[in-house]
Amino acid sequence: MFKEKGFQKLQNAKILILGVGGVGGFALDCLYRTGIGEICIIDFDSFEESNQNRQIGSLEGIGRKKVEVLAETYKGIVALDSKVTKDFIDSFDFSPYDIVLDAIDDIDAKIALALKISNHKDDSTKPILLSSTGSAKKLDPSQIQFAPIWKSYGDKFARKLREGLKKQGFKGSFMVAFSPEEPKCKELGSFSGVTASFGLRLASEAIKIILQKD
Repeated sequence: MFKEKGFQKLQNAKILILGVGGVGGFALDCLYRTGIGEICIIDFDSFEESNQNRQIGSLEGIGRKKVEVLAETYKGIVALDSKVTKDFIDSFDFSPYDIVLDAIDDIDAKIALALKISNHKDDSTKPILLSSTGSAKKLDPSQIQFAPIWKSYGDKFARKLREGLKKQGFKGSFMVAFSPEEPKCKELGSFSGVTASFGLRLASEAIKIILQKD
């Protein structure tokens, strides 16, 4: 699919995925199948019956840790069973990774992650952050957009994230997948056609970045 030089870039790439639910799981699947050389996933949750409509691994993994199930399916990935909190982010070393995919749904953790990466002192080891905003309650994947966080619109989750970043004095920027579609599903409802598309969009943008590197 890729020219030899491009495929070598993919094999040399290191990507970290935070959260492997309805968004992160599909990002993992895409990146793994595309040939990314090193993938690390971090999640603390276990698969539940309510996950079966949208999460890779949930059909066979009910009651088991997500990272354990996915590590069995995607041989060779690094899987860490940990909750991504502000304290975890503050102590974690992100420098080995080229790209960090944020598929977590905790806004405080997202803010801490953006601050941690933006404050990284060495640009040569500073990873690129790509983040997912609100993928729930929507039905139309064609409305998913990819833009700097400050240009996202029409999504309550993204708005809360922007507001939180402003309160923390965040001056940087990072790219986000978002959708301005009006909510269509019931409260807490999620449609795999959209959540998966969020993950695939993040993975696609990550691959583009890697292939464009010198």
